[in-house]
Amino acid sequence: MPRLLLVLTLVVAVLVAPTAASAAPVSAAAPSSAAPSSAAPSALWVRPLDGQPTVTRPFDPPPSPYAAGHRGVDLAGAVGQPVLAAGDGVVVFAGQVAGRPVVSVQHTDGRRTTYEPVQPLVAAGQAVARGTLLGVLVAGHAGCPTEACLHWGLRRGETYLDPMSLLRPPRVRLLPWH
Repeated sequence: MPRLLLVLTLVVAVLVAPTAASAAPVSAAAPSSAAPSSAAPSALWVRPLDGQPTVTRPFDPPPSPYAAGHRGVDLAGAVGQPVLAAGDGVVVFAGQVAGRPVVSVQHTDGRRTTYEPVQPLVAAGQAVARGTLLGVLVAGHAGCPTEACLHWGLRRGETYLDPMSLLRPPRVRLLPWH
């Protein structure tokens, strides 16, 4: 009987498991009842600053698209500190926005991360892997209580998301066995 149960479990797993070609990426930002991929988010994403940087200002999404809010997190850092790509992607912007140096990376799952103020060492169109040096942190982020802060943003389309969600393990939900 135990052998039959094992065989049935394997058959069901093979039949219901999506193939690599048809599987849609699982978002680390939203909990899912689907089984997590074999790679944990920590394997797919890294912190943009080495170590365990302190969050000096958390994500605070606005109630509407044009309302006030904080569309990312501020991480304490130091002037000249390396800023790393959080995940694999392509640099879509590296330059000045409103007088501040910004780098944006488009990731293969449709999400985009932004980093500012960062003196870029990459250029638009350049492919980057997680952990790739994007540039160095510079001073000048308003409201930063330390020498320098990195504003790290994340969005999918026009929706801003908490970038710290990339670093959290997926929520695993077990269903009752009948």
